[in-house]
Amino acid sequence: MRLIRHCGELSPDHRGCVVALGNFDGVHLGHQSVILTARRIAAELGVAHAVMTFEPHPRSLFNPDQPPFRLTPFRVKARLIEALGTDFLYQQHFDRDFAAMTALEFVGDVLVSCLKASHVVVGYDYVFGKGRLGTCAFLQKCGEESGFGVTVVPPAMSDSGETYSSTAVRDHLVAGRPDAAARLLGHYWEVEGRIEHGDARGRLLGFPTANLRLGEYQRPATGVYAVRAGIDKGGATMWHDGVANFGRRPTFDKTDELMEVHLLGFDEDLYGRHLRVALVEHIRPERRFAGLSELTSQIAADVEAGRRMLAARRFSAAAGPMVPVAPAV
Repeated sequence: MRLIRHCGELSPDHRGCVVALGNFDGVHLGHQSVILTARRIAAELGVAHAVMTFEPHPRSLFNPDQPPFRLTPFRVKARLIEALGTDFLYQQHFDRDFAAMTALEFVGDVLVSCLKASHVVVGYDYVFGKGRLGTCAFLQKCGEESGFGVTVVPPAMSDSGETYSSTAVRDHLVAGRPDAAARLLGHYWEVEGRIEHGDARGRLLGFPTANLRLGEYQRPATGVYAVRAGIDKGGATMWHDGVANFGRRPTFDKTDELMEVHLLGFDEDLYGRHLRVALVEHIRPERRFAGLSELTSQIAADVEAGRRMLAARRFSAAAGPMVPVAPAV
């Protein structure tokens, strides 16, 4: 997959593409349905398959003081979109000038003049343009007038009747239900980043940890999780079972948020390396302990609980839990 950031970077093979439009935060199964519909139509027409997304997320521009909310910062989003067989990803810079563009200007300047799109695919709730006045019906009318096709993908639901949405995924994560979030995403939700030095208390307690700050990520429920941890090694990601605590470590009177990941049966120096952490199951909430002895006993119990939970799922050591489950289109 090629990453495009400016119209001038497009090759003749890219123009005339079928493009899926959206923010696609989370790349959940509803998003995947939109992207894979565009891929199918592109294959039928014999043209390039494109996805256009907007960075930074519009919410970051208009509501910069709100708490972190991203399910998939751009690096993660791009990886998931690439796994769906996309030819190129157009990262449209979203700033005040772009936000002031009307829906009609977006169609004319971006879809027609820049991409020369042959077909556009959107989700049922897609809106665009200044004041979010561009609707699916407006886009279809523009397509009829400008000569490109438009497909609006209807809402998709899980077997339990829950509509796939980024809001529902966030709600599950905040409530400590990463397994329910995974059923909407089609993949386990993950955070990733560079491993930082911590207080080294974990090693002193017999459970060394790799520490991550969550930055712009949505905060899940605090507490202990069974996780799968992926470590970059020689250009590949090696996956390991683990147990992680996310929170403020009240036993030590800390107030900053940190994810501390203990990899089971692993004892290499990881400082400065890149780590991916997939939340599989919430073991228990975070709480304060009376002392180190009580804390150490609880950590040992958490490790055993995490080991059992992960063993029951029989994850592939090579691929890990992160390959998207593509919906039928």
